[in-house]
Amino acid sequence: MFPKGFLFDFDGVIVDSFESHYSAWTSAFKELFDTKIAPLPKRHIGKSPMIIAEYFCSVIGKEVQTEELFFLKDSHLDTHFKVPKLLPGVVEFTSFLSEEKIPYGIASNATKQFLKNSIHHLNLNFTTVFGVEDYVKPKPSPEAYITLAKALGFKNNDFKDIWIFEDSLTGTKAAKLAGMIPIGISTQYNEEELKKAGSVLVFPTLLEAYEYLTK
Repeated sequence: MFPKGFLFDFDGVIVDSFESHYSAWTSAFKELFDTKIAPLPKRHIGKSPMIIAEYFCSVIGKEVQTEELFFLKDSHLDTHFKVPKLLPGVVEFTSFLSEEKIPYGIASNATKQFLKNSIHHLNLNFTTVFGVEDYVKPKPSPEAYITLAKALGFKNNDFKDIWIFEDSLTGTKAAKLAGMIPIGISTQYNEEELKKAGSVLVFPTLLEAYEYLTK
């Protein structure tokens, strides 16, 4: 059966935003601690900004300032906004879903302001968007995707027919826990890693997923 709806993560699925985020982390870290920030481990990709802030602070033994770094990074992300790079297939996919009147939206661990800024500057067709402030528990909790699905009008018995596009293991776990169908996008992890985490199918980008569905 064709899916009833499509839910999208943002970073790594819709856009390549690593430089946008890491630049903001770097400048905020420098302002707060006057020292160079550590590299971000792959295992932290897709996690909530608070967990990432905690990691960066732990490297220099400053865990007590985790929340301070989190809010400062959010401020830098907004005031020094860098437009992320749009990944292939997004426009084609969303145009198709709009034409077919199939519900879709974004649920991300990124902040709401970053999502809104990015969507505006890239002129993307997303009207239902949830960021990390919208959940009590961010991914890997299923709350993000359950919140989005219900906002789109879906009931619990529809969840098994909803596809979720995710590039991270954290998000894939959230999709599974929500009782929906995880579909991997291999911008961060390879096909084997994503399938091991629970992805039913894996595509390089949304373009290949769009082509697969429209055939």
